Amino acid sequence: MACYTGYRLRPARAVKDSAYMAYMNNPSLARTRPPVMEGKTYNVKIEDIAAEGDGIAKIDNFVIFVPGTKVGDKVDIKIEKVFRSNAFALVVKGDDKRR
Repeated sequence: MACYTGYRLRPARAVKDSAYMAYMNNPSLARTRPPVMEGKTYNVKIEDIAAEGDGIAKIDNFVIFVPGTKVGDKVDIKIEKVFRSNAFALVVKGDDKRR
């Protein structure tokens, strides 16, 4: 099967390979590792509240959802689950004035 790429026909496999290589060679498109790891603890400040009511903290612009917190809380969190674009954590230790 051939596919039209501009002014000449090329095999479909070659087109797929060239697109794949362009994707992999562009550092802004390549996948990067999240800056947090499951099981580790971090000290964060809650910056915002999500639609579901969870607090939102950020580490290197990576979003972490922390239930049971409010804006302005400074808490120690333990990362429970990490995805490509966000993570979920639980509070280990927080401000005394929160309660």
